[in-house]
Amino acid sequence: MDFDIIQLVVVLGVILLSMTLHEAMHAFVAYWLGDNTAKLEGRLTLNPIKHIDPFLTIILPLGLFLIGGPIFGGAKPVPFRPDQVRGGDWGAALVALGGPLTNLLLAFIGFGIWVLLGTPSEGMLAFVLPTFITVNLGFFIFNILPIPPLDGSRVLYALAPEFVRTGMRFIEQYGIILVFALVLLAGPAIGTFMSAGINFFIEIFTTIFRVS
Repeated sequence: MDFDIIQLVVVLGVILLSMTLHEAMHAFVAYWLGDNTAKLEGRLTLNPIKHIDPFLTIILPLGLFLIGGPIFGGAKPVPFRPDQVRGGDWGAALVALGGPLTNLLLAFIGFGIWVLLGTPSEGMLAFVLPTFITVNLGFFIFNILPIPPLDGSRVLYALAPEFVRTGMRFIEQYGIILVFALVLLAGPAIGTFMSAGINFFIEIFTTIFRVS
């Protein structure tokens, strides 16, 4: 039981670290591109309390961990004004991509550390590093989906004709409700997709680092 509690604490710590960096990068990229909305609202920070969404950051990923599923989730969206960002729609897409790409980079770094340490299979590191890698890959894959209000939808928005954009703006109003319904109604399918995506990137990392 004690080890289970330790595992839970580790997973929660990884989630908070990963999502804090994810959301902070949204804010930093927006600020870099000329929009100070996030800074004015106190979101240009590495303080996790500023970014936590109770359902997406805590309940959903911890629930998935407890049932043995692939861990994914999100956080409270960082506010920004697309009309203030340099580059128009593509600048807004870059702001959106800053978060999930940060998670992908963290997973890559975590995998590299795991390899440098000799791919430990016992002890605490054998749990912490794989958890760090898979959680960040899960956040990357889930948030890159082109479904409003997830980050990937901003890339689709930059490419889509106006009538599609209108529909996306309407859908985005319901934000967390849509994500909750998606997870509730299509949970098994999403889980299968997430597992396949995580395994895909693990194989790429394995090839890059030449792990046998």
